[in-house]
Amino acid sequence: MDARHVNKRSITINGHRTSLSLEDEFWQQLKHIAAKQNTSINALVSRIDETRRNQNLSSALRVYVLKEVLDL
Repeated sequence: MDARHVNKRSITINGHRTSLSLEDEFWQQLKHIAAKQNTSINALVSRIDETRRNQNLSSALRVYVLKEVLDL
């Protein structure tokens, strides 16, 4: 398995700036999912952030993307 490149990006979640680290593939899928849902990445991540429990946000985003991709 080859190493994946992790990118750190700054986004706004509910009015607060924060940085998230995700692999490029996950950023691409988040962008695709947000477009499909006619929303912004910030709004999508905010919604995911509100529903996660004790899970790290980056992990919650990866799980969300995986579930969305598998539901196709």
